[in-house]
Amino acid sequence: MKKALAVTILFLITGQLSAQKTKLNTQKMNTSKEHYTFQLSDKVTRQKVSFKNRYGITLSGDLYLPKNAVTEKLAALAISGPFGAVKQQSSGLYANQMAERGFIALAFDPSYTGESSGEPRNLASPEINTEDFSAAVDFLGLLKNVDRNKIGIIGICGFGGFALNAATIDKRVKAVATTSLYDMTRVMSKGYNDSVTPDQRTKILEALGEQRCKDAEAGKQADGPRNLPEKLKGDEPQFVKEYFDYYRTPRGFQVNSVNSNGAWLAANPISFMNMPILTYVKEISPIPMLLIAGEKAHSRYFSEDIFKVAGQPKELIIIPNAVHVDLYDKIDVIPFDKLESFFNDNLK
Repeated sequence: MKKALAVTILFLITGQLSAQKTKLNTQKMNTSKEHYTFQLSDKVTRQKVSFKNRYGITLSGDLYLPKNAVTEKLAALAISGPFGAVKQQSSGLYANQMAERGFIALAFDPSYTGESSGEPRNLASPEINTEDFSAAVDFLGLLKNVDRNKIGIIGICGFGGFALNAATIDKRVKAVATTSLYDMTRVMSKGYNDSVTPDQRTKILEALGEQRCKDAEAGKQADGPRNLPEKLKGDEPQFVKEYFDYYRTPRGFQVNSVNSNGAWLAANPISFMNMPILTYVKEISPIPMLLIAGEKAHSRYFSEDIFKVAGQPKELIIIPNAVHVDLYDKIDVIPFDKLESFFNDNLK
């Protein structure tokens, strides 16, 4: 039963299950593209910025600056995630909080999503999304009020995996933190808790190959089913209900977000199936690593497994009673004081 559920969820992630077209009931939603799911601190200023990554894609970001900043150069943070979210959601909230604490913080939309460029839309890539973090470091390092030797990164959910991968290869990153970590290459290729069998994996790859044939015939890439349903039936796994409670309600809805209002491309998982991005996670050492996960999060095992294999210095914090999405926006649950002390201690 558990295996069947895991495979079903995997197929939902990969967009290989058939789905009816649905329209989101946005009657009570704020559907403005400028809508932020949190309030800007009165101690912080926010300005729109843009920068290019190594592939020529223009990334859209919001730069958060502390109003009471001193004249010397400050430490800076690049922040993105969750997987399928945009900067008006969790990453912006994190940037807002960290700027309150004296950091220059950049929240950005990943390539192919939100207000960033890249065609086709709603595409994800382990390589390009890792590069997005390094491009953010490029941008921050050019700012006159940033000390380029004091740059850290925060990855939320699936962008926790990309943040760790970026810290592995980009030694300009001096500290890395993740919350509600997901390794998207692991979950897409192996399913939840690595439950997908070799035969099941072969069938998934065959289905993806068939999808490529359909896309080639059509001359464009097809969308998969919506990431979340219009309404819950009530028999969904608990964590699907939790995702719904964030992305598809006024709490976290943002019209530009793939998870709130769209779907990944049907063939999106292809590049994730054979690229284990955290193979070299030990090489992050001696860069300090902080992993934060909820005690009751379905994703908790990703953080625990990385903690076991990572080199020193490292720290794992399990937040009592918290589920995965609690670390998206619950300010009283997310340990911002710990994030502040972690980066203050390691961005010297």
